[in-house]
Amino acid sequence: MENLTIAMAGLTAIILFIFGLENFSREIENISGEHFRKSLSRATNIPILGVLIGAVVTAFIQSSSATSVITISLVNAGVLTFKNSVGIIFGSNVGTTITAQLVAFKLTVFAPVIIIIGFFLSLTRNRFSIFGKAIFYFGFVFFSLNLISSSLAPLQNNPALIEILTQPQNPLIAILVGCVFTAMVQSSSVTTGLAIVFTQQGILGLENAVPLIMGANIGTTATAMIAVFGMDIAAKKAALSHFLFNVGGVLLFLPFILLFGNKLSEITMEPAIALANIHFIFNVVASLVFILFLNPFTRFVDFLLGEGKMDFERLELPTYQEDEEFQHVVDKLESGNQQLLKFLKENYNQVTLSLETNFKGIQDTAQKRLEYASFVEKEYITYFTTIVSKINDEEQSRELMLQINRFDYLFQIHDSIIDLFESKRIMNEQFIELKSDILILIRELSSDTLTLFTHTSEHLDQPKNDEIEKAAKSLQLHLNQAQRKLLMLLADTNRKDAGALTNFVTYSQRLKDKLLNLHKMYSHKNAEL
Repeated sequence: MENLTIAMAGLTAIILFIFGLENFSREIENISGEHFRKSLSRATNIPILGVLIGAVVTAFIQSSSATSVITISLVNAGVLTFKNSVGIIFGSNVGTTITAQLVAFKLTVFAPVIIIIGFFLSLTRNRFSIFGKAIFYFGFVFFSLNLISSSLAPLQNNPALIEILTQPQNPLIAILVGCVFTAMVQSSSVTTGLAIVFTQQGILGLENAVPLIMGANIGTTATAMIAVFGMDIAAKKAALSHFLFNVGGVLLFLPFILLFGNKLSEITMEPAIALANIHFIFNVVASLVFILFLNPFTRFVDFLLGEGKMDFERLELPTYQEDEEFQHVVDKLESGNQQLLKFLKENYNQVTLSLETNFKGIQDTAQKRLEYASFVEKEYITYFTTIVSKINDEEQSRELMLQINRFDYLFQIHDSIIDLFESKRIMNEQFIELKSDILILIRELSSDTLTLFTHTSEHLDQPKNDEIEKAAKSLQLHLNQAQRKLLMLLADTNRKDAGALTNFVTYSQRLKDKLLNLHKMYSHKNAEL
């Protein structure tokens, strides 16, 4: 009965630890938002810089799984190249060692103070209150580790258990246990933290703890491998790199563990501190070795998965250069304008196809393209914020404002396409299928809208164009017909799909108006010239 009580108390404390770690990671991500993602996306061609970025970010959010998953999503979005992502993934393992160091040096005794500070800070009404929850959960993580330590303290008096855990066991089994447990809890920090607590109490010997934390490095790749399904080949390469790197690091140190593992008990340093240091050395050395062989490593991954292609072409994102002439900036924005309009046209095509069909692949592709367009919008907002501060005269100010307004219209078009996609998502949730008469109307409207997209894109710089006017009139004619049809459908209580047509007509009207307004903006500019 006593053992059952200890087991329940220990399990509860471990669950609280996992809960605290997940919430701390989430709070840090919420605070950092786009800055967090941009810190990853700004990795350069210098691999060691990527390692440092991965280490620092992971040290803050305390989850190498989160870092790797976000990195892989950035690769999937085309923000990071596969090769640049590898350094960040290597560094994510180094970042997790901070937990081990804090626990080993018994800094967890300050956990109650940190919890109190975080709690009262979250209650204040000032700009620092947003950090309250993050600080609270940071303290909660280490408080729960103390709880684990105290709840399992009676096990120190169990000679049979101590005999099993302190005597050297097969390191391969320990690696497997660490791998499976970490894959289950989806955090190597949990496995490492528990290993150090048990080592501090004398329950777990170094000979068994070291291979356990090595196995945790392999298990932490499970989240990334799961997240990669449905992503581009480049994202799959990044996930595979994470797995191969962690397995390779274990294989690199395994001969030393097999040959000298029984000597670990002879280390005079305090066992918990020794384990934390070994954990740090293991990850740093593995990262440095793989960085030295980065090119052969990435070529090997290319060989395994092939070169591959992205499922859609990414846009050239704006970048600010200090010595760049203003006219060159304008030329780049003009080119980006044209590219973005064509990209939005294809997005619209994918969304309307997802409305007309029930193919999940088309809907997933549409969603990915829309998410990427939203990312591009944020990049342009950041770019314009930087450029505004470099304006020298009134003429440049007017020109930049014109460019900003054009992009604003383009992203308003993007918003309307998102609204259409949301209609499809709601239809799926409510299990609504479109009947043939509505499908015919939607195809007519989407065909006319795509024609207007095409003519607007091709004749954007012409003050007046007959093809644009003709396409707009044809679309408006079909919109009017659809609205008359809609009145009859709404009167029929059995036609649940009538609402879908209502949304489609509304958003199609908005798209038409926005495309024409975009063309007018160009027309007025060129007419002045």
